[in-house]
Amino acid sequence: MSMLSTMWTCHWAGRRIQRYLDADPAALLTAEEVHRLETHLATCAKCTATAEDYRGIRRALATWSQRRTPDPVVVTRVRDTARQLIAEDTG
Repeated sequence: MSMLSTMWTCHWAGRRIQRYLDADPAALLTAEEVHRLETHLATCAKCTATAEDYRGIRRALATWSQRRTPDPVVVTRVRDTARQLIAEDTG
């Protein structure tokens, strides 16, 4: 019975982890749900790993959105070089 209870708790937590991490005002968890989820995360390695995966995705997306676009001059130079190499190969 304990295994079934754990599976159900993990299922319940898994459906709320993203909302918990996002803290989206349109989908906030109740104080009771937050407490229950935090208690579960403190004891469940599987759900804690899922939460860490979500946090890693968030960090990656935040970093990705801050990346600069390549210098247009460099892009043009690389394209010209590629075209020249292709022309030499086919010519």
